[in-house]
Amino acid sequence: MASHVSAVRSLYKRVLTLHRSLPLDLRAIGDQYVKDEFRRHKNASKEEVVKFMREWQMYANTLAMQNTQDTAAFGSHLAKEKLDDFSGEQVGQLYELFQETTKPNPFIPPQEER
Repeated sequence: MASHVSAVRSLYKRVLTLHRSLPLDLRAIGDQYVKDEFRRHKNASKEEVVKFMREWQMYANTLAMQNTQDTAAFGSHLAKEKLDDFSGEQVGQLYELFQETTKPNPFIPPQEER
């Protein structure tokens, strides 16, 4: 049990550390989402925990790889097969996240035309 708790904490901290490289608005959304998801799965079944940890580890690996690239692109496409595995609640959460991340960015003023 102690090693499981340690692995969860380690992954949680790794993801939050990786988020430091994100633009501030994405970091704020991402950090809150991570905290909420880890809290939500605190009492999940063993089967759910295995899947949860695997998916978050893949996310952390993807983000770590993207952090080493010179591009400012983050994220990846969601395969239809993965989306088909989502529960209705997860689809709803994904849609809320989509809405939040596609709002106009209040931190970047419009550029003047030249």
